[in-house]
Amino acid sequence: MSAVNDTKFSSTVFLLTGIPGQEDVHLWISIAFCLMYVISIIGNSVILFIIKTDPSLHEPMYIFLFMLAVTDIGLSIATMPTILGIFLFNSRQISFNACFTQLFFIHSLQCIESSVLLFMAFDRFIAICNPLRYASILTLPRIAKMGLVCVLRGVSIIFPLPFLLKRSQYCRANILSHSYCVQQEVMKLSCSDNRFNNIYGLYLSFSMIGLDSLLIFLSYVMILKTVLSVVSQTKCLRALNTCVSHLCVVLLFYTPEIGLSMIHRFGNRSTHLLQILLGYVYLLVPPLMNPVVYSMKSKHLRSRIIRLFIK
Repeated sequence: MSAVNDTKFSSTVFLLTGIPGQEDVHLWISIAFCLMYVISIIGNSVILFIIKTDPSLHEPMYIFLFMLAVTDIGLSIATMPTILGIFLFNSRQISFNACFTQLFFIHSLQCIESSVLLFMAFDRFIAICNPLRYASILTLPRIAKMGLVCVLRGVSIIFPLPFLLKRSQYCRANILSHSYCVQQEVMKLSCSDNRFNNIYGLYLSFSMIGLDSLLIFLSYVMILKTVLSVVSQTKCLRALNTCVSHLCVVLLFYTPEIGLSMIHRFGNRSTHLLQILLGYVYLLVPPLMNPVVYSMKSKHLRSRIIRLFIK
């Protein structure tokens, strides 16, 4: 036991990993990742600019979309240095403090995004189930408080995580399976008693993925119940159409997240490549696709974007 204690922080760095067996095409993979980052940041920045400068879009649905775009840009920036560093320059080393900092920002931004998606579901629920009170319930001051709750919730839930992991002892080869730092991967490298970290990780999964996705599901059950009670089929389809873009974004966010969480906890060696690929999907695809989905489905937003580029 004393030998284990003496090996704490035997290395001052973690070693990141790209895609094993594909080292000869890392440069080509980096070009694809660069394009994804460029499209993601430009797309979300355009959404931010249009919503900010167009007063007609200062409505609850677009304000929540504004929050989502800010979170997606932050998530792209948090993962960009290490992912591009390893694929472009083969820069594998990351210090403990830098790893824990990146881990904090990735998880807190994902928690914020999950909260924003929940509030967007609440927005659609009020708009369809109680349209007469929509303007009185979702006022601008109340939306600002909801945004503050998203940030405080994400920061407060994730804040203890880096400190808990930093207290652990790392006496094995500090090689991570991904090109970035996440809680599940760092915890696997610890040779300390991880029971509390495991419990806290399960609490995070339940409070972020489980609770939010359950509440979003219940919101859509109520929406569907209200829509099906409408006699007019045209009004029914019109109401459901306003939810399509949000449903697509929810599936893009939660499906790879739940899949990766299950693989981390219950997977085996045969799923290692799938785990790596799914890790890139759940971090890179939502920020890339969210502005595309909303631009295609929102007629008002699409017309403003077309007008902007025509000018």
